Amino acid sequence: MRSIDLRSDTVTQPSKEMRAAMAAAEVGDDVLERDPTMVRLEGWVAELLGMEAALWVPSGCMGNLIALMLHLKRGDRFLAPAQAHVLGSELGTAAWLAGGMPEALAWEGGPGRPTPAQVTKAAGTPGPYYTLHTTLLCLENTHNFAGGTVTPREEHRALVAAAKAAKLAVHLDGARIWHAAAALGLPPSALTEGADTVQVCLSKGLGAPMGSLVCGSKPAVAEARRLRKMLGGGVRQGGVVAAAGLVALDYLPRIVEDHAKTRRLAEGMRAFGIAAPVPETNILLVPVPNAAAALAALEAVGVRALPVGSAVRFIPHRDVEMADIEEALRRIEPLAYLLRTA
Repeated sequence: MRSIDLRSDTVTQPSKEMRAAMAAAEVGDDVLERDPTMVRLEGWVAELLGMEAALWVPSGCMGNLIALMLHLKRGDRFLAPAQAHVLGSELGTAAWLAGGMPEALAWEGGPGRPTPAQVTKAAGTPGPYYTLHTTLLCLENTHNFAGGTVTPREEHRALVAAAKAAKLAVHLDGARIWHAAAALGLPPSALTEGADTVQVCLSKGLGAPMGSLVCGSKPAVAEARRLRKMLGGGVRQGGVVAAAGLVALDYLPRIVEDHAKTRRLAEGMRAFGIAAPVPETNILLVPVPNAAAALAALEAVGVRALPVGSAVRFIPHRDVEMADIEEALRRIEPLAYLLRTA
């Protein structure tokens, strides 16, 4: 039985076009005179996001860490939405290596979203020398563990304005900013306004085998390059992987197809009596009575997913066709009793 892998949009395989581009890439020593293909990729992504400059890094975790290291001094507090990737999925590096004290903000503005009032209250006002300094707001768009939810443009602007009024820097974890922009019908740059730094991913949804970028001002990116080296991320002939990233960006107009696949998956599950929400992007979180039992049953019929708390997460992607979604639904229907919450 052929497996239908919906665990993540990171399971995609490099396309033939990517492999060909990687084989033919013009390369140079990026630590010395720079790699020409890497320079092209960084310039294109910076332009897409409306930022001055960008730096390629091997992973989104490293990109977020570098941004936090840029903004935080040891002991500084930073704010982030509850269950943000920087809080629970990066193994504590925000505290261990960036030296930050995290503060989670409840989702009072909607799934995955705090309100500007929360930011203002949590930031507080400067106190005596023995009080915590809050210096940074981290946002996440889309918010993975809220179910791929989108922060609309006006809400993003309001959150940034509240942060700036409180003299906080703003870092945006935009690993899937492409998906938020596609859902809203906006260019990605419309969702980065006011952010001091942005991290975006090429392997989540776009199909590159690896790579993220940290974007910001030219001085910030110059310092980010130094921090990347300190973390062991000096790159030599990086054009080989940058070439895959350039091809991956060609998929941006097709992200809406992955959203449509996810909506169809949710619609089909609801027809079986499963409490699948209407997804905003390409992430579907389905609450189930017993996640371990549901995942085992799904695995047995060749539908792969992952647990997120008491829910099962499905992420359709570019390597899954709509016909695969229909086949997944055909396999899920006999198991619907395991996925129903009532």
